[in-house]
Amino acid sequence: MRKFLVSGLLALSALSAAAQSDRWQQRVKYKMDIDVDAAANRFTGKQSLQYFNNSPDTLHKVFYHLYWNAFQPNSSMDVRSRELGKVLLGKDKNGNNRYDWDGRVLDRISKLNPDEVGYQKIRSLKMNGRQQNFRTQETILVVELDQPILPKSSVTFDMEFDAQVPVQIRRSGRHNKEGVDFSMAQWYPKMCEYDYEGWHPTPYIAREFYGVWGDYEVNITIDKAYTIGGTGYLQNPAQIGHGYEAPGTKVIPPAGKKLTWRFVAPNVHDFVWAADPNYKHITKKIDDFTAHFFFIETDTTRKTWPLLPDLMTKAYAYAKAHYGPYPYKQYSFIQGGDGGMEYPMATLILGTGKLDGLYGVSVHEWMHSWYQGMLATNESLYPWMDEGFTTFGEDNIIQSTLDSNANKWAHEGSYANYFGLIRSGREEPMSTHADHFNTNNGYSVSSYSKGAVFLEQLGYIIGAANRDKGLLRYYWEWRFKHPNLNDFVRVMEKTSGIQLDWYKMYFVNTTKHIDYALDSMYEKNGNAVVRLRRKGLMPMPVDFVVETKDGRKVNHYIPLDLMFGTKPNEDATIQRIEHDAWQWVAPTYEISLNVPFNQLRSVEIDPSQRMADIDRSNNKAVD
Repeated sequence: MRKFLVSGLLALSALSAAAQSDRWQQRVKYKMDIDVDAAANRFTGKQSLQYFNNSPDTLHKVFYHLYWNAFQPNSSMDVRSRELGKVLLGKDKNGNNRYDWDGRVLDRISKLNPDEVGYQKIRSLKMNGRQQNFRTQETILVVELDQPILPKSSVTFDMEFDAQVPVQIRRSGRHNKEGVDFSMAQWYPKMCEYDYEGWHPTPYIAREFYGVWGDYEVNITIDKAYTIGGTGYLQNPAQIGHGYEAPGTKVIPPAGKKLTWRFVAPNVHDFVWAADPNYKHITKKIDDFTAHFFFIETDTTRKTWPLLPDLMTKAYAYAKAHYGPYPYKQYSFIQGGDGGMEYPMATLILGTGKLDGLYGVSVHEWMHSWYQGMLATNESLYPWMDEGFTTFGEDNIIQSTLDSNANKWAHEGSYANYFGLIRSGREEPMSTHADHFNTNNGYSVSSYSKGAVFLEQLGYIIGAANRDKGLLRYYWEWRFKHPNLNDFVRVMEKTSGIQLDWYKMYFVNTTKHIDYALDSMYEKNGNAVVRLRRKGLMPMPVDFVVETKDGRKVNHYIPLDLMFGTKPNEDATIQRIEHDAWQWVAPTYEISLNVPFNQLRSVEIDPSQRMADIDRSNNKAVD
């Protein structure tokens, strides 16, 4: 077991090292020992962190995240939540005012008592054995170094800290509404990322994360009654038991009231765990890794969770084929958290609903292993490149694996949500920093739904086959490298041979919308002529399908001049006629159909409806 895990660790480390050729990455190596006082909801921790400065820069200070300090009255998270809660979104179905609260947070932080708040207090911090000066700025620890960290060098930080587990409010905490004792996310002082853009000491306001890849060795000492699930590979299963032991193994726990769980996790950028004395632990081999499932048995969960392993086997078959293989040897689905939240090699999810809902959230959080876990774009700057791409993958998997969804368009919901956001007037550019959207609603729809629309509509522009080929190429070229938007777009350009800078500019950096219309139709020299009009401010290529009364269909394809290329014919059963490119500056475009006007049955702009046209009422004419 240990030999196998070490070899896997070395393989992933080598893969990560190979990934540094195009863009340097900082690297970390954590060793943490924590001792949990479960009755008091507190723990003490010792952390040794080896930090590798692979950058060309000299670092005079470093920053750590202290996430749990957000769960204190008047913290930035508390104030931001209460301020957004004043924003009126409209009326609900009962005619009551609907405000822009995050329903999980509300004003709960402001009401926490001292024994309910969260905190991470640093007692001591040394670099290479020398005490360092530091100060806490809410959820960020600022460390002024007595000696700089030179380029291409490494140092070791040794830290002692105390923590109190907050009441469950957002992502982490104790005693959530489903009865899980400890959901331990963002539980340790975590080094901030430093990349080609500099430091990213992002305060914990509400949104997602950005971390440094590295290797973790985490030793958790807690009362023997608790079962733990989380990131990493358990190194002492024969001492621990709790469902981790190999079949037929006699578990021999050490003396005393506590157990020390020893985990290692190679090449990850975070570490999560959860603990409860009532967890049921089941496992299933999926492909070449083991999936672990931790849940509290109730009349509801015993009917749903045992069915999840077989469903996830089907989900992975699709994910592996379309988005690339899962590279680690374990993954844990853990009941805990506040709905669903992803971490490397594990997720925390609420799990008392119906099977379809449990499966849906499990697929969504697992797909984060690709776009948050392996590709790990800076989610503060590009939240939609994780949430949107994950939603896109989730919807495709659900459609392909659930019979009830087989005949549905996978992305209909994402388009509907995006159009609803436009109508609300609350849309902001997707390039907005995740914490700085004016509304929770605007952030959510832009990140999840519009992000998914970005990918589905990209298939309309370059061809779905090119997009799918590009997604696999993106995975292989950019995993473990923190890609940005331009990196992704360049992959798609190289895959398709089509220029896409205009798509990035319009759909991501602006809120200009797509709206094409049938302007007019007339007959000239015995042939029908159709004039199309671009009413919206965002230009696009156009598929324009004509059906004649004898049942024949022709797709008149009009590329956009800014593409400097054309997509392949996506439907070989329909004749395609390719026309000259539509100048993006021109509001109209005329097509001669080579068909008498009286022989037309219907004409339609984009029957696939993948183009996010905000008004489809003027896209089709029928005889």
